[in-house]
Amino acid sequence: MIEVLAKLGRGPVFLAGEVLECVITFTNPLSASSTSASSEMLAWASAQIHCQFHTSENRVALPPSDGSKHDVQAENETVFVPNRGERGQCILSTPPKILFCDLRLDPGESKSYSYSETLPIDGPPSFRGQSVKYVYKLTIGCQRVNSPIKLLRVPFRVLVLHGLKDYQFPQDEAVAPSNPFLEEEEGLKKDSRLADLATELLTVATSRRSLHLYNISNTRGKVGTFCIFKTMYKIGEDVIGTFNFSEGDIPCLQFSVSLQTEESIQEEFQRRRGQPVSFSTHARHQEACLHTAQSSFSLPIPLSSTPGFTTNIVSLKWRLHFEFVTSGESAGTCLVRGSQSEATTWTGVEQMEVDTFSWDLPIKVLPTNPILASYVSQFSSTNSITI
Repeated sequence: MIEVLAKLGRGPVFLAGEVLECVITFTNPLSASSTSASSEMLAWASAQIHCQFHTSENRVALPPSDGSKHDVQAENETVFVPNRGERGQCILSTPPKILFCDLRLDPGESKSYSYSETLPIDGPPSFRGQSVKYVYKLTIGCQRVNSPIKLLRVPFRVLVLHGLKDYQFPQDEAVAPSNPFLEEEEGLKKDSRLADLATELLTVATSRRSLHLYNISNTRGKVGTFCIFKTMYKIGEDVIGTFNFSEGDIPCLQFSVSLQTEESIQEEFQRRRGQPVSFSTHARHQEACLHTAQSSFSLPIPLSSTPGFTTNIVSLKWRLHFEFVTSGESAGTCLVRGSQSEATTWTGVEQMEVDTFSWDLPIKVLPTNPILASYVSQFSSTNSITI
């Protein structure tokens, strides 16, 4: 029996273009209860990164692909196929790297191997939507002599920031963004500079503020105004907006604001022509606001959510969805006076004519520092199997 342990050094979230590093340890455990122990042999071990693509058959129509060669390999248990037994298509993979050949482990002995690979910068981000899924995994395959291959899969998350692909690092190390408080090894400098550069670009892009004012009105007149100071955010930030109903002609009884993503399939891959897009709500604020002059909301963008992106098959966009309930009468008729003689009591009317309408405001959501996103990741940095 051999235990295989894979550990990602920096957490399970990475930026496209970064170097993924994983330490794989092979151990022949020595149990205190066992009376006899023997050496164990492994013929070889290899590692490879791949991205698996899943689709909903009810929503997406993909062109047929010739997978005959892949099927023949998948049936051969002596061939290393990282996505063996998985659903969907493998749309991206890195070259396999051999960790060792002919490894012998004595009882209680263990050996560790380091695997590193640059994540493709032109791949899709990790995404689990209603119509499609993009899932990244590091697969370690190992085989005993005359035995089938065993696979250890390490899932991880990839964030994509557009614009890094065209950036050329300066030749002068002194002008490159870096952390002066950390000593870095030579092999990690470029990877660290890429993360620092991405953080700097994201901070500059999302820190720009300018006043955006929108008039809220329906067919009968003005309801109020909405104010927001920026429309570009990072995941993990809060979307903050304010309402001013004091200058409205139509009383607003209630409003709700939802933070939503819009998942749409490109027209040539739609199962049915003109099929509706899919919406997902990530946060919502609802408030009764009759006789309220001003109000506000704050909606957090989850760190676990996917920033907006577009591929040849699917696009994901973010928006704020507003819903307003307004009175069909003037503000003064929303209250009625009671019949008590000694005191005046005002109560709400039992019935009221109302109008409802909605409004959508597109916003842009970008990635964040992958280390920050690792804190809430559903994936574990450590995975293991026994062979």
